[in-house]
Amino acid sequence: MSEFGFISIGAHTGIWIEKEISKVGKKKVLLIEPVDYNFVELKNRFKEFSNVIVDQCAIGDKDRELPFYFIKRASIAKLKKHWASGIGSFDRQHILNHYTKRFKVEEHDIEVKNVKCLTFMTLAKKHLIKTVDKLLVDVEGAELSVLSNIDYKKILIKEIIFEKKHLDGTFKSGENFEKLKSILISNEYKIIDIDEENCKATKV
Repeated sequence: MSEFGFISIGAHTGIWIEKEISKVGKKKVLLIEPVDYNFVELKNRFKEFSNVIVDQCAIGDKDRELPFYFIKRASIAKLKKHWASGIGSFDRQHILNHYTKRFKVEEHDIEVKNVKCLTFMTLAKKHLIKTVDKLLVDVEGAELSVLSNIDYKKILIKEIIFEKKHLDGTFKSGENFEKLKSILISNEYKIIDIDEENCKATKV
């Protein structure tokens, strides 16, 4: 079994997590990303890091294949938002709900592909995960399905950073957020808001 310094679920291209990876020293790092073009960029970005593992899959509540929706690579430049490639979701409408005057996403900008989906516990078995210093979960509203299916008695996760802003639908946080907090508190985590979009859960 292995100790991981950092695991990112929804790692995107890796540009926002370089500092986190630089902090872990020689401990293992695991980066999860389902979108093909993000996965390629992620692998290239960290190809010189012998401790970094990049796995192309999604994490959810069951082991299965599911359709996954994301912005077509050809549409990213047109949409003119750096985060456009990072709003992939199991829900097509979630992407369309981002439509604004400055982000005019439409049906023809969206691609769908079946992706391999694993529970976190299956992922842990695959990579022999025993302890995790920091787990980052940014999965566009699917945080509850990821974090509610972890056996916290079998895997020690010292700190969890998760996005809360889409837990009850696009830009909505309510019942599912309260449910997730209850699960984490029952597993001896203290939860604080980092900002309007993200929370930190620390094992006490």
